[in-house]
Amino acid sequence: MARRKTAAHDENAPEYQRGMDQLHKQLGPMADAYIRNIKALAPEFAWVNVTFPFGELYPRKTVDMKTRELCTVAALTVQGFSLPQLKLHVQAALRAGASRSEVAEIITQMIAYAGFPAATNALMTMKAAFDAFDAAAKKTPSRGKARRK
Repeated sequence: MARRKTAAHDENAPEYQRGMDQLHKQLGPMADAYIRNIKALAPEFAWVNVTFPFGELYPRKTVDMKTRELCTVAALTVQGFSLPQLKLHVQAALRAGASRSEVAEIITQMIAYAGFPAATNALMTMKAAFDAFDAAAKKTPSRGKARRK
């Protein structure tokens, strides 16, 4: 059976542009590199990643972005194996207005659902995310302001 070749997607399409706009809001300066790295491995995966969660789910108005990101932090913590994605979404939560103590509290609550090993790994990933966020903020002083409390 011949393999069906997937047609290239138009990155100027409205759904892709909507997803990339949202991705930039959430991931800030790392958005382009994030998608570029995925696209190099699997272009179809990159298209779906941009157009579905970032183009369709995150922009919905029922729940604010801070709440969405804190829910994402909780879900990734409970998974226990999605630490690179957790790091991205901890930083996205900060960009959305979550405080560092709120992020830590969400991870702490997940001890009850994920267990200590997953929550501990998430806590260490949170620290790395905070450090990376602070380093990026030093490079671009007008960006990256997040509440410290």
